[in-house]
Amino acid sequence: MSVRTIVKSIQDIMRQDVGVDGDAQRISQLCWMFFLKIIDDQDQELELTKDDYRSPIPTKYQWRAWAADPEGITGDALLAFVNGELFPALKGLVPTGKPGDRRRVVRDVFEDAYNYMKSGQLMRQVVNKINGVDFNDLKERQHFGEIYEQILADLQSAGNAGEYYTPRAVTAFMADRIDPRPGEILFDPACGTGGFLTCSINHMRKHYVKRPEDEQKLQGALRAVEKKQLPHMLCVTNMLLHGIEDPSFVRHDNTLARPYISYTQSDRVDIILTNPPFGGREEDGIESNFPAHFRTKETADLFLALIIRLLKPNGRAAVVLPDGTLFGEGVKTRLKEYLMEECNLHTIVRLPNSVFKPYASIGTNLLFFEKGTPTKDIWFFEHRVPEGQKAYSMTKPIRFEHLKTCIDWWGGPKRKDRKETPLAWKVTAEEVKARGYNLDIKNPHVVADEHGDPEELLAGLTAAEAETVRLRDELKAILAEALLR
Repeated sequence: MSVRTIVKSIQDIMRQDVGVDGDAQRISQLCWMFFLKIIDDQDQELELTKDDYRSPIPTKYQWRAWAADPEGITGDALLAFVNGELFPALKGLVPTGKPGDRRRVVRDVFEDAYNYMKSGQLMRQVVNKINGVDFNDLKERQHFGEIYEQILADLQSAGNAGEYYTPRAVTAFMADRIDPRPGEILFDPACGTGGFLTCSINHMRKHYVKRPEDEQKLQGALRAVEKKQLPHMLCVTNMLLHGIEDPSFVRHDNTLARPYISYTQSDRVDIILTNPPFGGREEDGIESNFPAHFRTKETADLFLALIIRLLKPNGRAAVVLPDGTLFGEGVKTRLKEYLMEECNLHTIVRLPNSVFKPYASIGTNLLFFEKGTPTKDIWFFEHRVPEGQKAYSMTKPIRFEHLKTCIDWWGGPKRKDRKETPLAWKVTAEEVKARGYNLDIKNPHVVADEHGDPEELLAGLTAAEAETVRLRDELKAILAEALLR
């Protein structure tokens, strides 16, 4: 049975369980069960390849001990074990603090996890299906990784859970343009399900990982934080799927909860790739962690202030931000001024409203900047929906190849060969300052639509309405005459 068929059959079984309500719960349930199978398969491989390796999970609670036997524990006994023993034991794991200790990873994943299933018989069926996937088989793991990506994409239709997922075409494009190297400290302060991390890992393995020490440098330089339980669990599982031995660098925390001034040189990073939550509001008191001139309840603004602080000199960042950040005033103006003074904001890629559909239909932008030198010029690039397509959608999402026009225009690593095109234009820092740091600059190569003379348009509208009334009355008369016959 193919991996795709296995996952579909698991979802079908879960739909029969009265305790699992909706996509978000189904995905959460799937995730903790797959997590235990993935980490157990990985443990068994590490036990063979590493001397003195011990699983972070006590023997009784390892997948192989209670789940691997298809004729094993089931029904009420299985439910009692999972709810009364397994979850309390994993939530209560005490990390040793030693490097490579994965107990904290397991504990953090289960910290707020929940077993939604109410039927032990259906749970046993799910467990037996999961046993059909061997995560030590590279082909099966890669195939499951593709399906896992689809599961994450399905979050877009699971209510607010969609906020955790950035289209993979966007994350892959940003990682490609930032071009991370093994050993460079790469940080996502609001990592969601780990899209930027996985795209960066894939990019480095494709272009730069040639020796085992390159892989060690890659894995040792990853940093991430996610404050919500479900995406944190999804991200950790994603890291295991991508061959990361110790995903404890994915912290279950709120990056903004720490005072701004407490982030010192030791916290600085080489690269930040992120899509900070926008449109949301942080809990009361979070803004007091920031200097008075940056205080706001708008989450994206707080993240932008922190991102600038966290970059090392010559560090580089790519950040997704809404249109509101570009034209906003007050704190937003001060932030943009600070950004352009501290960093070279060299590129803004403007995306159409439909990129993040269905859970958000607002204009978004990809800001690329480097710390250390003030901005002199900003290049804008307008990404358009492919010809013949009105908008992106769930069935026709943005794909990496759609962004190739921008990649071809980019102008190499130093961006020296850039030219103005119908989709690209340059604005000086002085022009932006004169506009009060309003970065919502439209494409000058697009001629505004000519809608005509207002009085003529109004007269035409009045005539059209009169014609509509005449036709309606004529139709009424025809119907009345027909009824009298």
